[in-house]
Amino acid sequence: MDDSTRRRPLSLKSRQRSWCCSFAVPPASPENLKTRYPKHDPVSKPGPNSATYSSPQSSKSGLNLNLVNRIDPRRILSPGRVSPIDSDPTVESMPELGPSQTQSPAADITVPRSRSGSFRAPNEGACTNSSDSGRLSASGSGDGDLYDVRLKLKGRHGGCLVLEMNSGVLCANSVVFAGLIEEFNKKNNKNVNNRNNGGLFEKKRNVCRIEVPDVENLGMFRQTIELMFEENENLTKRLLKIGVYRCIDILEVSAGIMFTKGVSSCLKYLEAVPWTEEEEEKLRGLFTRFKFDETTTRDILARLYLHDAGDSQQNLARQLVWSITTCSDANARNELKSLVKGLLCRSSVYEKDQPDLNKEDFYVVCQSCLGSLLNLFDEASGNYPKEKVAKEERSKPLIERISRQVDNINWLLEILLDRQMGEEFVDLWADQGKLLKLHENASPMIRYELSRVSANLFIAMGTRRLHCPWEARSALFQAWFGPMLSDFGWLQRCKKGLEMKTLEEAMGQTLLTLPVKQQYLLFMEWFRCFSKHGTECPNLSKSFQIWWRRSFLRGSETKHC
Repeated sequence: MDDSTRRRPLSLKSRQRSWCCSFAVPPASPENLKTRYPKHDPVSKPGPNSATYSSPQSSKSGLNLNLVNRIDPRRILSPGRVSPIDSDPTVESMPELGPSQTQSPAADITVPRSRSGSFRAPNEGACTNSSDSGRLSASGSGDGDLYDVRLKLKGRHGGCLVLEMNSGVLCANSVVFAGLIEEFNKKNNKNVNNRNNGGLFEKKRNVCRIEVPDVENLGMFRQTIELMFEENENLTKRLLKIGVYRCIDILEVSAGIMFTKGVSSCLKYLEAVPWTEEEEEKLRGLFTRFKFDETTTRDILARLYLHDAGDSQQNLARQLVWSITTCSDANARNELKSLVKGLLCRSSVYEKDQPDLNKEDFYVVCQSCLGSLLNLFDEASGNYPKEKVAKEERSKPLIERISRQVDNINWLLEILLDRQMGEEFVDLWADQGKLLKLHENASPMIRYELSRVSANLFIAMGTRRLHCPWEARSALFQAWFGPMLSDFGWLQRCKKGLEMKTLEEAMGQTLLTLPVKQQYLLFMEWFRCFSKHGTECPNLSKSFQIWWRRSFLRGSETKHC
């Protein structure tokens, strides 16, 4: 096969491939580099023997892609690897774009490390008035004089992308590129009158070469440049096809190169569509790195941030808690309790940097629930006038209303325990002397509800979730240990989520934390009750054995020593 046959241009129909992964012919060996890859001018118009490909993506945007895959003779070839050495001098280097380079790793085009792609964008004069209005012609004019800017993008993870276009497009759309091109023209005009070495020399000399290093996502950068050739209507259609996630990447690039039309179009599109949580977090991060015009970002910022978020969250939390404790529908109340508890707990995924909730607000609601519970027990004993009971509450059974208030108290206690704010509730519950008197005269069917609150406190102490001084623990056992012994049988029959084995172990463990003298009194009270009622009382035999060994066996050994 002769040399002319090897250099024959390939047909586009027989080789419809993307620019990033196509070679005109298989890579040459080191022996025949000069014959298979002749030297050529990187800026001048392609010769008749060069292979030209049109990228599918670029044809949609109206960019004529002229693929130039070349391997310089100076490049070092080793088995399985090509080490590129760019032979084109760089006249202008783009300054650091800052945060605009930190984009998503997901890209439309993957550029291999060992290849470099280049394509030419049509000049503004190549616009056509065809039925596809607003889109540049896919076939450029072919005049090399129109392409006076060579934009070279170097990927952070390897790969290179070269774009050749008219400077008027970049100057009209990007403030950063306009400044670089203006600086190049000033330097070039100083020497243009002193040099006259022919048209080819002038053409090469007038090409402004801009290099953008360390690009995170070459595909997003290229799509951003393509948007410069779109009119507003077509630009919006392009963003609709691109989607929210990649639109945020394009917004980042547009902000970095100060592409005003791209920024405004992306913001307008993002404000009009819903976001996923991942997209919202990505957009928040972008707004922390870039400062946008307030008038263009007002609508998006209103969706992302709330002024006075700390006070608003505290007020909202208080309103939600109040609404739930006064909710009359049981199914709705249970659903909302699960929702709000998940939002307010520290283990919630929404807990990031949220301010501490106001403890006083929660204790105000607790006091209100305790007051309602006291009125209900007064009503059960006949001491509370029925005229004071709300009309909507009169039709409901008394036991149902008592159970609802106890559920509210236990729900609030769970939130306080999760926030490590439950110490004061121990004192509050131990100080319910009037409620204790009503418990003695109330029916077992309703009074055991009070022991459900005591059970949750005992479990929290025994499992080390609740830490309080020994005085508070002592007062709690002094007040509610006896009622717990008498209500334990009803708690076994109506558990309502209580783990009875856990309750027995927690009661015994917490009882052992009290002074030995008080342990003696409480264990003897339990022993008498258990001997009469058996399984109707909690089984504290393990803790009783530990107390016995501590008090008598080990105590006698210490005394003899």
